[in-house]
Amino acid sequence: MKFKLLYLLVSSLSPGFITAEPSSSSSSTAGAAPQNDDSTQYPHFVAHNKTQTCTADTHSLPFNTQIRGVNLGGWLVLEPWITPSLFYQFLGKDENTTAIDIHSFCTVLGPEEGNKQLKRHWEAWVTQDIIKELAESGAVNSLRLPVGDWMYKPYGAYVGCTDGALDYVDNLLDWAYDNNLNVLIDIHGVKGSQNGFDNSGQAQGFEWTSVLNTVPAGDVTFEHWPIRSAGWMGEFDRYTAGYKNINYDNIQHALDVIQIIVDMYKSYPAVLGIEPVNEPWQYTPIDELKNFYWEGYLIVKQSAPFWKYIMHDSFRLDPSVWGGFMAGCPERALDTHIYQAWKDPSSRETFYENACSTKHIIATMERVFGPVIVGEWSLATDNCAMWLNGFNDNLPGFPRLPCKYIPCANPYMGFDQPGTPVDPGKPAQGPFGTGMSGPIFGLCPVGRDWLVESEHDSGKDWMKAPPTAPYGRDASDEVMTQLALKKINSFSGYGHGFYFWNFRTEIDEPHWSYMSALKRDWIPSGDLNDVVITNACHKEDNGLYKCIAKRDQLESNIRNGVDFVLKIQGNKTDLVNDNDEPLTKNDVANMTGKELYTLADKAYNEYWQKHRVDGITCDFGGTGVLVEVNSTIPSANDDDYFDDDEHREVDNEMKLVEIVAFSTLSILIGSILGFCAAMKSNKNFNKRMQKTKFGKTISRSFVHKSFGEFSSHDYTEIPSIRV
Repeated sequence: MKFKLLYLLVSSLSPGFITAEPSSSSSSTAGAAPQNDDSTQYPHFVAHNKTQTCTADTHSLPFNTQIRGVNLGGWLVLEPWITPSLFYQFLGKDENTTAIDIHSFCTVLGPEEGNKQLKRHWEAWVTQDIIKELAESGAVNSLRLPVGDWMYKPYGAYVGCTDGALDYVDNLLDWAYDNNLNVLIDIHGVKGSQNGFDNSGQAQGFEWTSVLNTVPAGDVTFEHWPIRSAGWMGEFDRYTAGYKNINYDNIQHALDVIQIIVDMYKSYPAVLGIEPVNEPWQYTPIDELKNFYWEGYLIVKQSAPFWKYIMHDSFRLDPSVWGGFMAGCPERALDTHIYQAWKDPSSRETFYENACSTKHIIATMERVFGPVIVGEWSLATDNCAMWLNGFNDNLPGFPRLPCKYIPCANPYMGFDQPGTPVDPGKPAQGPFGTGMSGPIFGLCPVGRDWLVESEHDSGKDWMKAPPTAPYGRDASDEVMTQLALKKINSFSGYGHGFYFWNFRTEIDEPHWSYMSALKRDWIPSGDLNDVVITNACHKEDNGLYKCIAKRDQLESNIRNGVDFVLKIQGNKTDLVNDNDEPLTKNDVANMTGKELYTLADKAYNEYWQKHRVDGITCDFGGTGVLVEVNSTIPSANDDDYFDDDEHREVDNEMKLVEIVAFSTLSILIGSILGFCAAMKSNKNFNKRMQKTKFGKTISRSFVHKSFGEFSSHDYTEIPSIRV
């Protein structure tokens, strides 16, 4: 690295400032906790091992800068859905020749061929020009770089296969520095897999089931999602959803990798910090995870005192889990990942409300824990992106609605890549997982379009909408723009920023590609404090929506929704029966029709309004829907308030004015032309009109001169011939 020598020189001149070796001579601030056997003095704070807290933080480098970043996903840790051209070569293969992640990629291809293909991929997927383009967009100041622990301490199938990966990390750090960007090193995959996902390096809980599917089609099949496992922390028992034992060797391996990364990059000025492990799943023993986080933090602070230390919440963004953990410790933050792609289909208003409501839990966590970063998010509102849930696989029941199909992209690394391009003459090819997702006759599934609502504020067109919008009815631009503004409003306005997933995708998927979304103006560049962003959640924050029951649902499901509210609310509900007594389940059981739906409207809205700040959605088992309250929105900043409904209503009004004006003009012109034709062809009409005041005026007009003389001299009467 060209900047390393300069940084090392500064380090040697200021050892007490750059390094953080525990030292009894280091000063601390007034009011610091007294030293004891469980405490370690660092240059800028004191760490207390017994309580896993810190004191005497001098705030030498406060977390004042909002992160506005992107993930460089699919580069050093493979994910088939991001770069499918690497995995097309495995379509139609069997148990011994199929790869679904980077571990099986290296296993099936072997170290020589695997490394050859990976280097071609590394060279093309992230380039210096791309980093420059991201920086010049004005919409990015940080990069989150997923790496695998195998890159730093190789084992198993990775040995030889991933050689050279670290050269590309070095290149990236140079490019980032050149473009005034910083880099968060995210350990995305660890030995044994922390979540069983393919993005951990190795999908775990995987079985071939072809022997059970010889009839009727004889397909090669496998199962993953229903039996998913994760072995990093130990042996998982999927029947109890707990761990039989803890694998301390794997945990130590991960800590060793943190040490290697710190030693390797501590002198590199472009490094923002480290994330010790990405997305440890929700069954990870929380005490063991906290111990790991604490040990990793101390490793980092010994040698890289100013690095940020960002910990994933283990899919548990809960004050009771993280409140008070590592209290007082500098440069640490919590990472949470917020997606809508796995939510049930719903109206745009529901997605808007959900996006805006996330600010409440983020604000709460900022208060009880400290800085919160949304390390992954996207604009996807469906699960349609091909292989999003794994190579030729899908979660049971997904996608919830039919997907849009577009031509599969040509390979980004060139046509030398085996298996490319996709054969347009073949239907879906195996091996097949639990659900369907894959290329069909050269077409690949992508996210659905949003439609212009046929009835203003109906909010229900999505229920029957085709995946591809008919001509003139595509509202994706306005819906995605609004959704992006509302998400950024929540993530940057109340937390410490975000990283979008992903910087790009091979198939044209702007819902998942920051670069594509920027080009479509879905995501704004420039100042995060622009009023377009700060006012984006105006309606949602001011309660200008209400939650009501869908009118086309089964009454039994509506009753279940009301019963849920009564069960949760108990005596706190405002719902009463005819005797002004608190409503009970028995009261609801006999209700039907309008009476039931009216009650459900009150129950749903009461519950949602009280709990929406906690992240509760207007769903109620799929029977609830958000609708806009019919009211004028007073605002001192109306000129700055952007809303797609407002624009759609203005557009509709303009279209109506244009239609009326065009129709009126057409009638007027048609009448004039008809009059002129009658004057020209009918002599009796002509003579009668010339005797009128209007006719004399017309005969002297521009029309008279343009369309011919309207007088008896314009033609010669043919006398009657009598026989």
